Amino acid sequence: MITSVVLTRNDEKGIERCLKSIQWCDEVIIVDDASTDGTIGIAKKLGAKVFVRKLNDDFAAQRNFGLAKAKGEWVLFIDSDEVVTVELAKEIMFLTQHVIPAKAGIQAGSPIRSGMTETLGYYIKRKDWFFGQWLMHGETGNVKLLRLARKDAGKWVQPVHEEWKIEGKVGTLAHPLLHYPHQNVAQFLDKINRYSTLYAQYLHDHGIKEPAWTIVGKPMPKLFVNYFWRLGFLDGTAGIVVALMMSFHSFLVRAKLWKL
Repeated sequence: MITSVVLTRNDEKGIERCLKSIQWCDEVIIVDDASTDGTIGIAKKLGAKVFVRKLNDDFAAQRNFGLAKAKGEWVLFIDSDEVVTVELAKEIMFLTQHVIPAKAGIQAGSPIRSGMTETLGYYIKRKDWFFGQWLMHGETGNVKLLRLARKDAGKWVQPVHEEWKIEGKVGTLAHPLLHYPHQNVAQFLDKINRYSTLYAQYLHDHGIKEPAWTIVGKPMPKLFVNYFWRLGFLDGTAGIVVALMMSFHSFLVRAKLWKL
């Protein structure tokens, strides 16, 4: 059984596309941060189980809440601005139906590979759609996220830029998740401002300090790496915009941390 968990907050424009791409899951759970638009109504209409829970600036806690509510042996986390392709869905269904506990062993002649019996989770590559094109290079062109795992394999940690910590073997799926993150530059800037504030506060709360020179010293190399080393320039205007934005995020985190 596969459960998909989706975090939402005023996502009525994209939630239908997201949920229709995971209708093949045995269970779909929405953890909603008190939406005031039509998000909850659309989700319920499409058969999702909806739990309203305030985010309180802690994405890991929100995801762990969804994990606890899941009934499936396997749990797939996707965001409301992401879409699971038919090819990715087939790959997930095949793996989750054929992976068996390692202690059970494998029968002679079985098509199941021995390594599959030990795998507790899977990274999924992600393709970003921005400025009317798919980003193939730079930082976003090389993203892979741990989003599929057995329910009891681990927990989410860190309130922002959260990670699913799995104690055991993980693999990587072949087919990507499609990501439609920002309708425009203004939305991109709003997200960067919010996330940089949360991350700076997280670093401060954990006693992590950085010298003042990193306010400029880290964003500049990040821009170079994303635009030149990772070939972001090949994505044209979208490539330079994303490279600048990610560098700006790095700048804001250090500046806000220094202020704290």
